[in-house]
Formats: sequence, C-alpha cells, structure tokens
Amino acid sequence: MFGVSSTPDFLCYICDYKIVETKSSPKQQMKQQFSSVFHSWYRKALKHTKYRWFIIFGTLFYLVSPLDISPDTLPIIGWIDDGIIASLLISEVSQLITEGLKKRQLFNDTIKTELETVIDTDNVKTITVDAVTVS
Repeated sequence: MFGVSSTPDFLCYICDYKIVETKSSPKQQMKQQFSSVFHSWYRKALKHTKYRWFIIFGTLFYLVSPLDISPDTLPIIGWIDDGIIASLLISEVSQLITEGLKKRQLFNDTIKTELETVIDTDNVKTITVDAVTVS
C-alpha cells in the first residue's frame, strides 16, 4: 500500500525525508517511513521558535494524560510509547540547548576577538604636541 515508490514528493520535500530502497515488507517500510516522517516533523517543529513551547507542552501533556496510543494499564506495552516520546523530547531539547550554547560561545569568542583587535595597546602610537600660548 505505502511502498517506497508511493511516497508523495511533497512529503519528502517537507520533511527532508530521503527514500532508501530496502528489501523489507511493505508493512515494515510503512513503519520506517512513518517514524522518519514523524521524527523529521517533530525536530523541525521544535527548531521553529513559534511552535517550540507548544510542542514541548503538548508532549508533556501527552505523557501525563490517560489517553495514549497504547494505554498505560497494559504493563509494558503501555509504557513503550511514553518512553519513545519522552526520549525523543529529551534528545531534541538537549540538542537545541547544545546548539544554543555553541552559538553563544562562538558569539562571545567573536566579540572578544574584535574587542582585542580594537583595543590593542601594543601598537598604539603616541603623538607629542608642544603647546604654545598665543597672546
């Protein structure tokens, strides 16, 4: 039904999803495509500042709400989807924090280098001026 060749081009474009030929069953291919598309969408939504907090709070609400894809009343199966969503949230948010810290460090290093270049006291030439009063 949803084989590798039937993936719509617009979906590949939106999610930066690359089609890879595999020899797995159509059901397995559909699962892989869904997880890739969902992960790409989730990552892009978190990187977009307009939707970031909505996605984070929506994910946290999903984790604490009793409505799940698989109910938490089933001992292990019910916790798997929560674990996957929680690990996805933690990994993406930690990656955003790491990228932000790297950008901040790069910015601070650039500013520090520019200030050292502007205020370089070793290469300053002094000018002596003889003052004369005019009467």
